[in-house]
Amino acid sequence: MRFDRSLPVLGALTLSLAFTLSACAPMASSPPVAQLKDGEMALPADYKGWPKFLSAVQLPDAKQVREIYMSTTVKAGTAANGRLSGTMFVMKNYAAANADGTLKQGADGNLLEGDLRRVFRMGKNEGWGQSAHDGLKNGYWICTAYPGSGKKAADPTVACRACHLPLVNKDVVHRYDEHFSQK
Repeated sequence: MRFDRSLPVLGALTLSLAFTLSACAPMASSPPVAQLKDGEMALPADYKGWPKFLSAVQLPDAKQVREIYMSTTVKAGTAANGRLSGTMFVMKNYAAANADGTLKQGADGNLLEGDLRRVFRMGKNEGWGQSAHDGLKNGYWICTAYPGSGKKAADPTVACRACHLPLVNKDVVHRYDEHFSQK
């Protein structure tokens, strides 16, 4: 049996040529962040461990108490530049009314949390929110709503956008100045 010494050399040349060609090919860039729309964000399982943005927000006119959590990305934002891409807020809305419609109040006069009514998530990322109606675009912010049960709600994001739209100079976030003055 005769051994052909050219086969290992040929294999090494083929491998070398393949490596050289792959090194000359342009590098693939990292994939872009998915261009999400309103109603497409999942509720993060760990948001209750996030820092609180606002706690026990009292809304007697709406008969609600709100708890608002913020992702740690919020800390990197500045009053001059706003919030960074990747910023997320989760707001829990609790009913603060008795069955007869009167307010549930503690001895201190503050509203008490009743049943969890809705959970809202608001997130910011480059390119998000561009499918929103022109009159309701809030930069790169999008919203998703969930009823207290945790399943996605019918899309009430027009109301979310309309509420935040007047704050376009404050990165569409309520209490923007208050937050940055405490940093």
